Amino acid sequence: MAESSTSPYTTWESTADHEITPELVFSLLSPIPDDVWTAAACVDRTLDDTTSQQSLLIHGIARTDKAAQRCAEVKSRPTSVDVQQSQHDILRQHFQSNHGDAQLVQLRSILLRRLDRLNTYVEMEKVSAGVEEENVVEDEIEEWEDDPWADSETSSTKPTPKTKSVAKLPLTLSEFLLNDLVTSAQNLATQQFFDAIQLMFKKHRSELWPSRFAILDAIPEHAVPSSYRHLLPGLDNATNLELVWPQEPWRPEPDVSEQSEIRSVLREIEVGFNELVLTNDLPVITEPLEAEALRKWYSNQVDVIIQATGIVDAALAIVQHGASQGIPGLDELGEELSLLSRLVYDTPQAQFTNDDWTVSRWRSMSPESVVRAYLAHSPPESLPQDISSLVMPYLYVLEARAERAGSPDPDLPNRLLYDYILSIPLEHAAAVFEASKPTLPASQRVLRDDEDVARLALACLYGSESLSEWPTMSRIFECMPAWDTVDEGETDEEAADTTIRALGNFVAPSTSRTSCAPKDLLTFFKPLSIQALSRALDILDVHLESGEILSRWSVPAPLRWFLRSHDDVNEQRAWANRMARRAGGSVDPLTTMEDWEWLLEDMLKLTESNESGLRGAFGLLARDEVLSIYFSGLLSTGKFDIAKAMLRGSHPKISLSPEVVEDICLKCSRELYDNASSGNYKIGDMKLAYDCLDVPPLSDQIQLEKEFIEATSRICSFNVISRAGVPISPIEIRLTKDRLSLVSQVLSSNSDAYKHTEVMLDLTYKLGFRDDVSATVKVLAMLAETALQMEDFTRAFECTQRMVAIIHDLQTTQSLLSDDSKLREAVEVCWIACFQLGRQPEYPSLDNKMKLLGQALDLCPTDRMHDVLTAWRRMQKEDIERREERLNSQQSDIIQTARPAAGTSFIPRTVASSLRARLHDLHMPSPPLLSTPDAAALATKTFKTVASNFPFALHRSHSAASDDRSAGRSEASWRDVEVSSQASRALSKGIGWLIGADDE
Repeated sequence: MAESSTSPYTTWESTADHEITPELVFSLLSPIPDDVWTAAACVDRTLDDTTSQQSLLIHGIARTDKAAQRCAEVKSRPTSVDVQQSQHDILRQHFQSNHGDAQLVQLRSILLRRLDRLNTYVEMEKVSAGVEEENVVEDEIEEWEDDPWADSETSSTKPTPKTKSVAKLPLTLSEFLLNDLVTSAQNLATQQFFDAIQLMFKKHRSELWPSRFAILDAIPEHAVPSSYRHLLPGLDNATNLELVWPQEPWRPEPDVSEQSEIRSVLREIEVGFNELVLTNDLPVITEPLEAEALRKWYSNQVDVIIQATGIVDAALAIVQHGASQGIPGLDELGEELSLLSRLVYDTPQAQFTNDDWTVSRWRSMSPESVVRAYLAHSPPESLPQDISSLVMPYLYVLEARAERAGSPDPDLPNRLLYDYILSIPLEHAAAVFEASKPTLPASQRVLRDDEDVARLALACLYGSESLSEWPTMSRIFECMPAWDTVDEGETDEEAADTTIRALGNFVAPSTSRTSCAPKDLLTFFKPLSIQALSRALDILDVHLESGEILSRWSVPAPLRWFLRSHDDVNEQRAWANRMARRAGGSVDPLTTMEDWEWLLEDMLKLTESNESGLRGAFGLLARDEVLSIYFSGLLSTGKFDIAKAMLRGSHPKISLSPEVVEDICLKCSRELYDNASSGNYKIGDMKLAYDCLDVPPLSDQIQLEKEFIEATSRICSFNVISRAGVPISPIEIRLTKDRLSLVSQVLSSNSDAYKHTEVMLDLTYKLGFRDDVSATVKVLAMLAETALQMEDFTRAFECTQRMVAIIHDLQTTQSLLSDDSKLREAVEVCWIACFQLGRQPEYPSLDNKMKLLGQALDLCPTDRMHDVLTAWRRMQKEDIERREERLNSQQSDIIQTARPAAGTSFIPRTVASSLRARLHDLHMPSPPLLSTPDAAALATKTFKTVASNFPFALHRSHSAASDDRSAGRSEASWRDVEVSSQASRALSKGIGWLIGADDE
């Protein structure tokens, strides 16, 4: 039992792998007589130490030598013809009868393969020893001198950075011996041990060749292609197939245990000791690929690398290697990648962009998009150089491709470049034109054709919408060529002018096209000759100068506006008005006379023509019209002192006729009036409107306008409401057709306004009715009506008497009353007002009422006399009754005084005589006169004559023909009430009827 515990078998099995040494292998395994057990023990262990593993493998192989020799002898025996026994049968019979030899041969094949891999591993370590990998050393951090956590001993010694170490294989020897070679190769490819992989390809081609592309796919996309180019497939030009790897196996001839016949027999019999072989699902390609398949593989690698990493240089290097190996179809792909590489790495600020560039995206882009992508981040200062170094090579490649495709297009580079220039901002375009000056050598110019330079500049400038880049536009113009053209008549000038007119119509906005691009304008300039282009540049010079002037005064216009307004006087006039008005109302308005004089000079300059006869922006406007526009703009800003100085100063700058000046001042004043938010002519725009009228000499029209402004201010001061509580605005006052209604609104909105007769009359005069008698009488009638409604009979009487006086004065100066409609209208209003107040029962003054009715009777038309007489009779009867009562009272007093004694009743003769005399002095009509039949008939006839035309007509169901005393006081009382009612209804329509409103 002691011997068995210390036997070589037990000792070997109990020895750990890391304890095994070459000496221990020999000392432990040599004494063991069982070759099968010993060989199996050598196969069973895999060590990471190459020396010990080599000793183990060599010892195991040595223990299989005799079996291999016997197997070789059996294999070499001649076969018997009679027995007809094959070599396969002989080997099968031998292994079945000598099962130990079969096991030893099986173990031998395993040990030999492991020995080959061991040798490969050793060589891979040698080739990898030349590849050094620098470990990342973290930067030393300065420790705080007063760090409370620092140990005194550790802080005294600073850490030292590690030195460079030899790169180690990413797999151990045992893993390499046991794993599938393809898996090991992929592991090495992932870790970028390309020399080790090449060694494996050389020593183990038969095992790795079918999976070569799977191994290449394991290489990281970010790996540098130059480091593994020797692994990439190539092309055999002789066969037009893929190049097969050269091989240098460790053993030139296979061992007897590896021969196919023996391996076949061993697979048929169950020998045991089968080596565990890991399998994978990788694609297998045993035959060399054709050229087209290789091209597709390289193209696919390009897509994979760019999509995964975006490193175009890596993809380009792979394609270049494939092209160098003779693989067809990669030249164009390399060309694409070379251009894409320029876009990714050579464009300005490419490192700051996050664009995801792929070959598919590149191929999907149009040439125009590629050009814009090349120059998307180019600043103006580097744009010309970028065009030469980035864009032009690409354009030449496109041209070459077109030629190779059989459809040459020599104009392709220029067309794409011109389209780009026409689409960029003016600042960038200026840089291109400055790099294309005719004074530069042709080799240094971006654009080398002078005529194309002029055409492009014209299209760029007239196609721009910029309103502020006038210095940049001038820079572009300064780069234009100057031709020494010979005058060949007016043909070229006409061609240029015709082109300008056509462009003016083309750039005008329409329903089908709101704007046009510079590319569209280039079409108009292409047919022009040098002479016509020179003329067009002269026109451009004038337009640029005009544009700078307009921009200076805050009314910039795009250059295309000058084309549109070239023959449009209305457009020029509109812009001149805009210039004159906006200059004074801009962010920095003109305040001094020098500024306004400068503006006038520039506006007049725009009307002039240069030496070539080319007109400025306002060339279609006359000088006087521009002066009028300028003067109107000056007035609109409220600079009236400057306006007066420029009109009538010591050195007048504006020479306009007084009539024109007055007309402009009136228009400006009315414009300011219409824009005013307040009617007070002491503040705001209304003050400007009033003060504007002080600029020209005073005239009737100026006086009328000033009075109207004063009237407006007066109306607004009464807080007249226009609608829904909103105060009336000045523009509403101006737009009121019947301005007398404004007086009516004042009276209706202010209860005390009627008391100020002179104020209301003055307001009437300032509203434009100073010489209108009818308006004066109507306003007095309004005042009387308002006073009557307020039961202020005194003021009502005063107004009516003033009306009567006016009418009497007019009648003395008029020859024919019927020919004066205004006078007739005034008379109509006057007698109605007198009649209305005279018949007012609440008015206590009977004498005044009698007077008013007498005045009404004097002024009323004949067809209205009956109505007035009716009221007069009633007032007369009332007057008689009152007088009789007063006389009777006086008579009683006298009799009472003269009575001599009680009981006596006589009237002295002297007293009776005195009463009759006083009655005679009163001119009282005799009451019996109206009681006679003749008087009654006369009254009835008169009433019938005028009743049908009286505005306050009586509406009775029975005949009004009887007016005699038999009707009694009840009939007269009813008639008086009815007349009063009708008059009240007519007058309740308000003051509007008095001022001429229709009487419905």
